[in-house]
Amino acid sequence: MSDPIPVRVRPEIAALPVYRQGRQAGADAFKLSSNENPFDPLPGVIDAMHQAVSVNRYPDATATRLRERLAARFGVTIDEVHIAAGSVSILSQLMLSVAGPGDQIVYPWRSFEAYPNLVTVTGADRVEVPLTSDGRHDLSAMAASVTDRTQAVVVCSPNNPTGPVVTQSEFDAFLDAVPSDVLVILDEAYAEFVTAPDAVDGLRELGVVRPNVVALRTFSKAYGLAGLRIGYAVGHRRVLDAARATAIPLSVTAQAENAALASLDAEDELRERVRQIAVRRDRIADGLREAGWQVPDAQGNFVWLATGVDSAEAAEAFEAAGIIVRAFPGDGLRVSIGEEESVETVLRIAASVVQHLPEGHPARRIA
Repeated sequence: MSDPIPVRVRPEIAALPVYRQGRQAGADAFKLSSNENPFDPLPGVIDAMHQAVSVNRYPDATATRLRERLAARFGVTIDEVHIAAGSVSILSQLMLSVAGPGDQIVYPWRSFEAYPNLVTVTGADRVEVPLTSDGRHDLSAMAASVTDRTQAVVVCSPNNPTGPVVTQSEFDAFLDAVPSDVLVILDEAYAEFVTAPDAVDGLRELGVVRPNVVALRTFSKAYGLAGLRIGYAVGHRRVLDAARATAIPLSVTAQAENAALASLDAEDELRERVRQIAVRRDRIADGLREAGWQVPDAQGNFVWLATGVDSAEAAEAFEAAGIIVRAFPGDGLRVSIGEEESVETVLRIAASVVQHLPEGHPARRIA
């Protein structure tokens, strides 16, 4: 921006781009840009939200009922569960608790677009490790990037926006290669959609064996509570205490806690919805491959099209047909799995777009 900032702002913060949300869609279009659950919340969830109507009162600062529920679910103590306004909030809290100027935080790239900004806010240096050609983490390179300045490493499985998981054996080997006093943040925002049997499960790493691992989960995606902003972390009590010390107090509303508890009560029905989305995802991925796309293994509720420099033009083609996707300029398009009614149009436009990509383009399958 051309106009100067009227106060003294840290130069690295002034240079940061503001987080860009997935584009909204009009009434006649499908919004497939934000990895949202296309199903409405269950009636019991809505009822639970309405029960928390005392907005003139502060909520329970630590969401005790939800922590108790999750602790019992995962076989940990209540102090080994932390609730915040979305798992991204906990990610920020963890980074702030361990890193500052002169430190480093390692993460894969391209991955969740908030990672670079969150690291910069801590004052630490960003260490971005490129993904492999098939959109997967290069864990060997990530481990090799760890130095005595490294305070944290982020692993995203399934990786957003490309889709592949880290396997359990890969993750175990990675942890063996990383110093045990370096925080490893396993971002599993899309874990419920995973169907790969060998995928990492962060909750398996709990306890004294891997006390430097914190697993992040969310109610935004599979549970369909994105608008309420509620997520959780499970990990060592003292690590989570450090995160809690950096948290903005009272950021989880009573409505969000009630809705999360009601969602857990309705988990069988919610899991069926997730199963439907996963089946739809696989059908779309298969259809894209048949049309000529090179699609990475899709294990979240989205698929990745590596359109590279052609991303803006490709996104415009989808938008013209009423499909709003998420374009990452220079890299590709992320297409969320939405309503069943959107599938035919997604595949039709994708088939047209891929035919206009030049021969040898990385997004095209080798015939």
